[in-house]
Amino acid sequence: MEYVAVLLPSACLAVLFYFVIKAIFNADRSERDAMARAEELQDAEDARKARPEPEKNGNHEIDPS
Repeated sequence: MEYVAVLLPSACLAVLFYFVIKAIFNADRSERDAMARAEELQDAEDARKARPEPEKNGNHEIDPS
C-alpha cells in the first residue's frame, strides 16, 4: 500500500499531462483545418475577382472575344 501512496501523485500528473497535451494538439489541428478552409475560400474569391466579367448590353451579354 505504501507503493500506491508514493506512485499515485505521479500517475495522476501523468494522466493530467496526457489530457492537456491532447487538448493542445486537437486545438492546433482544428486551427490548421480552419486556416486551410479560409485560404481556400480566399483563393476562390481572388480567382473570381481576377476573371473578367462579360459586358452586358441591356439583357444581352456581349462576349468580349
